[in-house]
Amino acid sequence: MSAIINVSLRVDALPKEKFVSGKDGKVYYNFTVSVNDEPNQFGQNVSLTDSQTQEEREAKKPKVYLGNGNVVWTNGEIKTAPKKEKATASVEDDGLPF
Repeated sequence: MSAIINVSLRVDALPKEKFVSGKDGKVYYNFTVSVNDEPNQFGQNVSLTDSQTQEEREAKKPKVYLGNGNVVWTNGEIKTAPKKEKATASVEDDGLPF
């Protein structure tokens, strides 16, 4: 473990149209957590925002802030997670014309 972060999430600010239904029947919400180098005037250096699509970012749509918090512990090193490779379907010649 490289960090522990406490966040206060403003639940009433979550746009209901962005809730995602999972295959397991549970409901999910995608958001982004940002850790800043310097704390704000309240001693908070973590912000929680609504996730944006690439199109929303390119259109410079303003971020929707959902909450904030602070890093309470770190070992001094936070690593990025490895990116998942997209699965590609292999095509086998089964002799069929389609």
